[in-house]
Amino acid sequence: MASPNSAIMQSVEKLNYRVTVGDVATQSGLDVKIVQQELLQLANDTNGHLQVAETGDIVYLFASNFRSILRNKYWQLRWRKWLQKAWDIVFYLIKISFGIILISSIIIMLLAIIVIVVAISSSKDGDNNGGDSRRGGGFFFLPQFWISPDFFWMFSPNYEERRYQRQRNNKTENELNFLESIYSFLFGDGNPNRNLEERRWQEIASVIKNNNGAIIAEQVAPYLDTINNSNQEDENYILPILIRFNGYPEVSDKGEIIYYFPELQVTAKQRNKASVAPYLKENLWQFSIASSGQKIGAIALGGVNIVLALMLGTLLTPELAQEMGGFILFVNSIYGILVAYAVSYLTIPLIRYFWLQNRNNKVVERNNQRQNRANILESNSQLQNKINYAQQFAQQKVITGENLAYSTEKDLLDQEIEQRDKIDEEWRKKLMDN
Repeated sequence: MASPNSAIMQSVEKLNYRVTVGDVATQSGLDVKIVQQELLQLANDTNGHLQVAETGDIVYLFASNFRSILRNKYWQLRWRKWLQKAWDIVFYLIKISFGIILISSIIIMLLAIIVIVVAISSSKDGDNNGGDSRRGGGFFFLPQFWISPDFFWMFSPNYEERRYQRQRNNKTENELNFLESIYSFLFGDGNPNRNLEERRWQEIASVIKNNNGAIIAEQVAPYLDTINNSNQEDENYILPILIRFNGYPEVSDKGEIIYYFPELQVTAKQRNKASVAPYLKENLWQFSIASSGQKIGAIALGGVNIVLALMLGTLLTPELAQEMGGFILFVNSIYGILVAYAVSYLTIPLIRYFWLQNRNNKVVERNNQRQNRANILESNSQLQNKINYAQQFAQQKVITGENLAYSTEKDLLDQEIEQRDKIDEEWRKKLMDN
C-alpha cells in the first residue's frame, strides 16, 4: 500500500472530512488530477464514501478517525505479509520433511529388522555350533530409489512456483517422478487459482476496453468478490478499479454514476473486442495430479511402511534393544515416532480429501454468485439503459504513425527535415493547382 499524501489528509481534516476535488485542490494547491486520484486512494484505504449531489457533483466523505484506520491497516498489512513469509518457509519445511522421513523410515525399519533377524539367527547358530560367534555374518541390502535431479530442487523456496509454471505449460501431461507423486499424494499440487487476481484484473480491463473506456459498476460486478449488502448500493466496491486504471466517476441527469477511463480509451492500434468470460470462474481444487498408477504406488508404499512398523514391533523389545545396543537401541527410542508417521502418512491424505470437498463447495458458491450477477446484468432492462448512457462517454483514440508529432526512433533533425519536405510538397501541389 502506497504512503498517502500528507497534504491531502491535512486538507480533508481542515475541511471537516467532507470534501470535493475542487475543495482539496484549492486547500492544498495540488494538481486536480493528482487530488482526484489521491482522494480515491484515501477513500478506498479508509473505507470512505462517495456522495452524489443534486447538481451531479461527487463528494467524498471520510470518518473523523480515518488516520487511525489508515495507520492500523498499514501495520496490519506489513505484519500479515511478514507472517505469511515466515509461515511459507515453515510450512514448506514441514511438507518436504514427510518425503524425507518416508524414505528414511522405510530404510531404518528395514535395516533394523534385518539386523535383528540376522542377530537372532546367528545366536541360534552359535548355540548349535558350540557358541562359535565368529560364524555370524549378515547380508545387508538397501532398497534403491530413483532420485532425479528435480528432487534436489524440492529444497528450493521457489519449488512450488516452478512446478506450477510447469503445470501451466504442460496441462495435458503430468510428468511427475515417483517422489514428486508422493509429495502430490500427501499435500496436493498447490493452489489451482494461484493466478486468480491476475485473471481478475485482466478480465476487468478487457471489459472496460471492450466498452471503449466507459462502464457502469454492475458490468464489473461479475468479476469481484468484495460485494456485500453494505457496499452494493453505494458502489464502493468499484473504488479499487478506479484507482488501478485511473478512472473517474460521472453522474447522469438521473443521478446514476458512470465510470470512464481515459487512459484505456487510447490505443496504438485499432483492435477488435477481446473475448471475455461473462464472469470470473475459479478452478476446483484437485486432490492430486499424479497418475492413477502413481497414487496406487503411494498408497502401497504407505502400506509397506505400516507393515514394517508392525513387523519391527513384534521383533523389538526393550530387553533386546539393551542387549544389542547401538543402532537397535536408537531405533527402539524412536519407534513411537516411526509408527506415528506410518499412520499419519495415510491419514493426512484422507483428511485432505474431505477438506477439499468442503473447499470446492465454497468455490462453487462463489462462482454461482458471480454468475448470478452476470445473469442480472444481461436480463435487467434498467441496467441496459445505464450501459447505453455510459456509451456517451465511450470513445477510442487510435494513435497511428500519421498523427505522431515526435518519435524517439528518429533523430530530431531528421524529423524536422521530413516535416519541411512535407510542407514544401504541399506548397508545390497548391502552386500546380493554381
